[in-house]
Amino acid sequence: MESILKGYFNSLKGKKVTVIGLGVSNRPLVEGLLDAGVKVLVCDKRRREDFGGLIESLERRGMTAALGLDYLDHLEGTDVIFRTPGLRPDVPQIERAVTAGAELTSEMEAFLDLCPCRMIAVTGSDGKTTTTTIIAGLLKAAGYRTFVGGNIGHPLLCQVDDIRPDDMVVLELSSFQLMTVRQSPSIAVVTNLAPNHLDVHKDMDEYVNAKRNIFAYQDSGDRLVLNADNEITAGFAARSRGTVTLFSRKKALEGGVYLRDKIVICAGRPVLTTDDILLPGLHNLENYMAAIAAVDGLVPDEVIQEYARNFGGVAHRIELVRELDGVRYYNDSIASSPSRTIAGLRSFKQKVILIAGGYDKHIPYDALGLEITASVKTLLLTGDTAEKIKESTLAAPDYQEGEPEIFDCVDLQEAVEKARGLARSGDVVIMSPASASFDRFKNFEERGNVFKNLVNSLK
Repeated sequence: MESILKGYFNSLKGKKVTVIGLGVSNRPLVEGLLDAGVKVLVCDKRRREDFGGLIESLERRGMTAALGLDYLDHLEGTDVIFRTPGLRPDVPQIERAVTAGAELTSEMEAFLDLCPCRMIAVTGSDGKTTTTTIIAGLLKAAGYRTFVGGNIGHPLLCQVDDIRPDDMVVLELSSFQLMTVRQSPSIAVVTNLAPNHLDVHKDMDEYVNAKRNIFAYQDSGDRLVLNADNEITAGFAARSRGTVTLFSRKKALEGGVYLRDKIVICAGRPVLTTDDILLPGLHNLENYMAAIAAVDGLVPDEVIQEYARNFGGVAHRIELVRELDGVRYYNDSIASSPSRTIAGLRSFKQKVILIAGGYDKHIPYDALGLEITASVKTLLLTGDTAEKIKESTLAAPDYQEGEPEIFDCVDLQEAVEKARGLARSGDVVIMSPASASFDRFKNFEERGNVFKNLVNSLK
């Protein structure tokens, strides 16, 4: 019997296949296509020398490459285009190719079509990775053979033959991945929605519509998990064709997941207490509520309780780096939006020393300024958005001169050193940038690792 993956790759033989972007998710795809004898053109804006010999290695296997600034000017005659998630599907070169008859897809879209088992997918502005990790951890603890992919884990398309019908797949999906999907998982989770990625999306409506695709193709037998406390996600319920399960930290929900006297209730039964949850912060309580709604009927409550008592969180998400002279240093580099930083600040019962600023995604900072005046005693700013964050803080109605103190720093190293000099025993220092990392770093992981190295080198 022909394997699922081999059958898919065989269907592409004789076609001109273009893969845009030779990144983490697309490299296994390119190698698999070449192994199957498919003619592959790789287009990437990076230069040949940026790949350290990889291009030459793949060319020896039959790949051709279009590299550099004009990398998209070579799509003529293409039959199938695999888009990298960070590239808009409506750039002129792709639109012309699609108009001429090319099929536009992606590694993730192909996997969604081919996956033989039940899938749970998570999206949202904040909390995606932690919620995805919790769901996968709960399934594994309950004995399921579980695969994790999308924005985290590994590219799954080339693993599709290893996945059995009784396994589980858990995906974290970004708005960029969801823009063009035509398949939805059997269980879809939307943690929350707030302005984000408006440097790439045309406007908030496009961003919301992309997120909506996670459940747009569900049917009556599927489940949609939504945050009832978020106006946008709560509004999705009316559009769902599947069963909707709501979760709320603020109000009781018949049949949903909600908080009552420090007890998380699911479908009328107590599942766990807030004291069971090792992760700090109300946003992590919401992440657990979303996960519980997703795995209800799949994972026993006692497994959920045991997992919550032991799961210490995901790197770069309010990650305790070190305690030095009574000062605790936290890495929250994942916080690439104001709403994420606000959630991080609310995780602490005291005013903190905040290091913030980074790449500008053209989203408003007004709400962050309000939270900074309430939760921050010292604000250290660096990066492209430093001035915007400062202006939002100074404009906050409750701002008083010196509350918080505000310092401009040349870079992250100066910010860490400044924090070290200002902090006293009992203080919390947290890097929670409220901005993306691309002004100075490759990604948020690199930014977080630089921060951790700086903190760990403090004497």
